[in-house]
Amino acid sequence: MGPTGEDPRISVLSRLAESVKTISELPECRNAFRKIYGNFVRRVKLLSPLFEELRDSDKALGVEEVIALESLGEALNSAKELIKSVNQGSKLYQALQRDKIIDKFHQTTVKIEAALSKIPYDKFDMSEEVCEQIELVHTQFKRAKERKDTLDSQLEMDLSIAVGDNEPDPVIIKRLSEMLHLRTINDLKKESLAFHELVIASDGAVGDHFEKMQALLKKLKDLVLTENPEVDNSERDKSMIKHRSPVIPDDFRCPISLELMKDPVIVSTGQTYERSCIQKWLDAGHKTCPKTQQTLLHTAITPNYVLKSLIALWCESNGVELPKKQGNGKNKKAGCSVSDCDRASIASLLEKLAKGNSEEQRAAAGELRLLAKRNADNRVCIAEAGAIPLLVELLSASDPRTQEHAVTALLNLSINESNKGAIVNAGAIPDIVDVLKNGSMEARENAAATLFSLSVVDENKVAIGAAGAIPSLIKLLCEGTPRGKKDAATAIFNLSIYQGNKARAIRAGIVAPLMRLLKDAGSGMVDEALAILAILASHQEGKMAIAQAEPISVLVEVIRTGFPRNRENAAAVLWSLCTGDIQQLKLARELGAEEALKELSENGTDRAKRKAGNVLEQLQRVEDSIDL
Repeated sequence: MGPTGEDPRISVLSRLAESVKTISELPECRNAFRKIYGNFVRRVKLLSPLFEELRDSDKALGVEEVIALESLGEALNSAKELIKSVNQGSKLYQALQRDKIIDKFHQTTVKIEAALSKIPYDKFDMSEEVCEQIELVHTQFKRAKERKDTLDSQLEMDLSIAVGDNEPDPVIIKRLSEMLHLRTINDLKKESLAFHELVIASDGAVGDHFEKMQALLKKLKDLVLTENPEVDNSERDKSMIKHRSPVIPDDFRCPISLELMKDPVIVSTGQTYERSCIQKWLDAGHKTCPKTQQTLLHTAITPNYVLKSLIALWCESNGVELPKKQGNGKNKKAGCSVSDCDRASIASLLEKLAKGNSEEQRAAAGELRLLAKRNADNRVCIAEAGAIPLLVELLSASDPRTQEHAVTALLNLSINESNKGAIVNAGAIPDIVDVLKNGSMEARENAAATLFSLSVVDENKVAIGAAGAIPSLIKLLCEGTPRGKKDAATAIFNLSIYQGNKARAIRAGIVAPLMRLLKDAGSGMVDEALAILAILASHQEGKMAIAQAEPISVLVEVIRTGFPRNRENAAAVLWSLCTGDIQQLKLARELGAEEALKELSENGTDRAKRKAGNVLEQLQRVEDSIDL
């Protein structure tokens, strides 16, 4: 008897019977794997009579029999989890992951067959009928073990064409719609939701499949909306379909939900998302951009007013109901909420900025700083009233506090896309760089954050680099507060996307402080240091400077033990260093890179796997040449 007083023979047989019952009762599979799934479930169901007959038998089971049945129970538990997972989630993601899922079915089949082989059937008191059935099932599992299942060849071909061709034959999309059971508006809504949840839950693991899924779902949506099948009036209203829905431009769709954006916002990589979708992603603790997989150097989101206006114009032109605005519905005028932003008060503050004494200027700049921080409407009103040129003038104020207020007010105003242009046009960049060089620590930190905000616009990257910002940002990276270091790293990362700024950063000595941060796990800056190094390593000067810092041992350690995105960036840096450099390859091999890279090539992100595989190939070639 077991510790609970239950006969272990009865216990194991009850669990086995329950597992088969659970598997048998799972709903029919309606995706790319329905044939493989159906065959697998059918084989498992045929095991049921064995457990039922043994449970009803009076003959006791020995230790050998119980152990063998326990092993089969573990295999069936694996099977149960596999087929549950295959029957849930995004059908498109599963189709694109078909090789991995087919491998899992095969591995589970091998596991069950191995467990069946260990069962001593001759010691069981079974009827001849059950013996024949179990022998048949075992034979089926043996045959399945010898050959790996494949998807329907037509489905394989259609998926390849639909993914690879921008404008595939509608017949192919129609066939995919049927085979994947994505035939109606409701089917696609469920798939959109599953896709959304997958992106939120994945922490970047969707990898290269993101854009493929996005494109496939769009093609399927366009097909279904064109055919407009069985959509009743209420559904028609909900979907904003009038007669036949116009195709939503790709740039107007949120990359996560694939729906028309109501409140588009920009993240630090420059990608735009629907506010609620990206906020959910960030609230879940993710630190990467869902679309590009790049590390987000901060989690601030900036309203994309230009895109929002374009979406409104498109909706109006196509007879589509404008997306509902979030908010309290208070009266607004010229983009400005009257209740929050009194134009007369702003005019009074600007009068003090222009003509007041130093104390009045400081107080007015401080008040505008707070107003600009409060909400988007205030930012529009303050800029429209002409505050930006006056605040730019105060960047040169002798009073440190006034300077802090002015640069921070400009930072808050720059959250608005159109204000970015107004700030640059007012000649602010050289003055902001001067604050970055000579201001108080708070002013320097906010100057760095302002430069990052302005650098979201590509042409501003060039102007900020040319104004001499990078050496001062590197200095702040070395001596700032934790927040200041983050602001500096964010700005350096974004500026270094422009090739000319990479050279500036390298010549200004960026590599040494980055290596210090990388080696100091307690700095909280390992993510940022690796992200910047990965960008700089693509530049020849950067590659040479990084190599001179002898980074390979720390890169190998990150590849071995780091977080997924850091392992990816470390592999990217290592790849850049080793490509075409036999000395670096030999050093990497001596420092144990091969073992770490092999593990990464199996378990890393898609990009990490590619980089790891490339370095491993180069290491192998070096080894072969040495052997010769």
